[in-house]
Parts: sequence; structure tokens; C-alpha cells
Amino acid sequence: MIFRSSFPDPIVPEVPLTGFVLGQADRLADKPALIDGPTGRTYTYAQLAQAIRSAAAGLASRGFGKGEVFGIYSPNVPEYAIAFHAVASLGGMVTTVNPLYTVRELAQQLTDCKARFLVTVPAFLENAIQAAQQAGVEEVFVFGEAPGATPFADLLQAEGEPPVVEIDPAKDLVALPYSSGTTGIPKGVMLTHRNLVANICQVGSSGDLRAPKESDTMIAVLPFYHIYGMVVIMNHGLAVGATVVTVPRFDMEQFLGLLQDHGVTLAHLVPPIVLGLAKHPVVDRYNLSKLEAILCGAAPLGAAVQAEAAKRIGCTIFQGYGLTETSPVTHVYPLEPVHPKSASIGPCIAGTESMIVDPATGGALGANQEGELWVRGAQVMKGYLNRPDATAEAINSEGWFRTGDIAFADEDGYFYIVDRLKEL
Repeated sequence: MIFRSSFPDPIVPEVPLTGFVLGQADRLADKPALIDGPTGRTYTYAQLAQAIRSAAAGLASRGFGKGEVFGIYSPNVPEYAIAFHAVASLGGMVTTVNPLYTVRELAQQLTDCKARFLVTVPAFLENAIQAAQQAGVEEVFVFGEAPGATPFADLLQAEGEPPVVEIDPAKDLVALPYSSGTTGIPKGVMLTHRNLVANICQVGSSGDLRAPKESDTMIAVLPFYHIYGMVVIMNHGLAVGATVVTVPRFDMEQFLGLLQDHGVTLAHLVPPIVLGLAKHPVVDRYNLSKLEAILCGAAPLGAAVQAEAAKRIGCTIFQGYGLTETSPVTHVYPLEPVHPKSASIGPCIAGTESMIVDPATGGALGANQEGELWVRGAQVMKGYLNRPDATAEAINSEGWFRTGDIAFADEDGYFYIVDRLKEL
């Protein structure tokens, strides 16, 4: 049995990601696009667009071009988006790296994807330089200044416009995050421009979801290196013209202060933070009245914690589901469900199909039967980098991606995650 969204398939423009994300920049030129939470440093939309063009010109002057890989090994700062889109606009690929990685782990990723350049922050520079040397990275940049690396700001001094690059959105890669999938071995997930543009359109076209909108102030406490932060917060937020407040590391009191001081309206969180909002005594000291909604993902959120946090803060909390390999969103709980089902991840988003499949027989199952969740849609990755066998194992000939999660769907098409098919 195939489950589909109740909404029509979205129209996905065949355009490169950066042009799509900056689509509101001229109209919203003076509006804050990115604010560094701890310092208040701000880029307006006009400043963001100019910084991306300048950084792209700077990279192009160093010979960086289409099909090459640029690594970002950094916590969330506004310049993360500038580096990401400077690379994307040149037809390059961004490999995003967990800033907690050791030298060995960082070097492995940079080697696997043949990264040419790397950018980091001063605190991580020692690890970055060691890993870069091991991986053959040509040049290490740093946000800010530190001995031994080129200031990223040098790229912004480039004169002239960056070259115009022909990008095929359906074929050309833009992001190479790494995922362990169901094997435990990190693999480069090949995401095209169209994958990311499609997922933003799919979420935005599912009319009963609390998608980001222009009037929102969003908090980016989830890391941009992870697909959730990269697409759902950074790229979707900027694409609709919202203001995104970046947070380099989670600290409960700082986080609450930023929610209050910036009047954050939409927060994308994970279960441990929602648990803190439900239980931590310090929450009562802050005014969170502007917070309209919290979307929780990355792991199941217990119904009791969800209800307790929602009541305490006075906002709506709902769950979503996705994977690195699906750019990431496939299911989101509706803002105003006809039949409330608090433990559910919701139905398929627009332009997405799902099946529950018997792992033993490969046969499709019906409502209320547990099996492996398979998904299909324009957001499904191109494949795993240099891993054709792993790609064939994950995506079948009909385009179905095997998630590795055990789930069931009820008679209303609402999905519930219950287990992993193979524990890591």
C-alpha cells in the first residue's frame, strides 16, 4: 500500500540553490537575515547577498570551480551561510563536518571527498590544520583571525563579479554531508541543487504545516553541519525571508535569553532541549511569549514531555521526520490535525510517497502493520559518494529509499516510528 500526501505535488523550479535561497534578498535588502546570537553581529539580506558574491569571486580567483569540494568545520556563525552559498554558486560542493570530530575523523572525511579547501574557527584550527595536511587540502581559511590560516574575510575583498557557472540542478551536487545510514560507516550523501530546492518547496506546499515564513525570527541552535540545521533552518529560513539567529553551542540560559531578546517565533529543536523546556527551573525566568511553535525532530519525542513543554511555554509543539538522505524532510505533523495523534510524525509531506515494507519478504504492508519505512520523492539523494553498492542497497530501481526505520501508518495515513531495523 502506497501512502501519499493529501496536498498536490509542488512546482519545483529548475534553478540552482543559491539563486532560489536569495530570491527575497533584493526586496528585503535592509532586513536582518543572519544575527550572531552571542555578539549581535548582523548581516542584512543585501549584505548577505553581496558577501556571497564577493566570497565566490575570491574563491574563483584561487581557481576553485565547478565540481570541487569545500569543507566547513565550524559551529554556527553567520559566515557559515556565506561560505556555503559562495561554494554553491560556483557549482562546487560543500562537505559539512561535525565540529566535534577528531583529527582522524576530519581527515577521513576530507580525504574521502577530496576536499580542496577548508574553513574553520580559531578554536578548531589546530585540528583543522593537522587534518588538512593529512588529507592534502590546499588551503585552510578561518572565520576571524588566527596564525597559520587565511582569514575568510580575505575572500570578501575580491573585486569584480564571480563567474557565471552553468549548473544542472537535477544532476549537479551542492552538498556532501556524511551519514552512517544503517551500516555505521560514514558515507558522503550526494545531494543535488534540486534535492534541496525540492524539499523546501515540499514543506512550503504542505498547507497544514508550520513552515518558516517571512515574519518569523528563527533560532539556529541545531548545527548547520547536520542536514536538519542546514536545510530546514538555514536554507529554508533564508529562502522565505525570515531572520535567523545563529547559536554556536547550546547553553540553556543563553538559549533562553536569545529566545526572549530576539522575540523568536519558530524554533527547530531536538528532544533533549524540549525536555529541558519542560523540566528546567530556569525556564520560568524568561519571557517566551513570542514563541509560536516548536518543531522537534532527529529522534522521537515522548507524548508526555511534548504536552508538558507545550503547556509550560504556551506554544504548539509538533514532530517531524527525515534523514540526511532525504534532504531531509519526509513527514511532518500538521499544525491543526483533524485527528490529534501526539506520538505521530505525521503524514507524508507534499510530493512524497511512503510504504511500509515487510523486511523479510519485501512485500508492501497495509495500515497498522509494522515494517521498514520506504520513501520516494524529489528529495531523495542521488546516492552515496563512491559507494555504488551502498547506493544500490539503499535505493531500489523504482526510486524507493529504504530508511532503516521500523514504522507503521494508521488508517489516516499518519506514521509512527517504533524502532531501528538494524542498531548501529
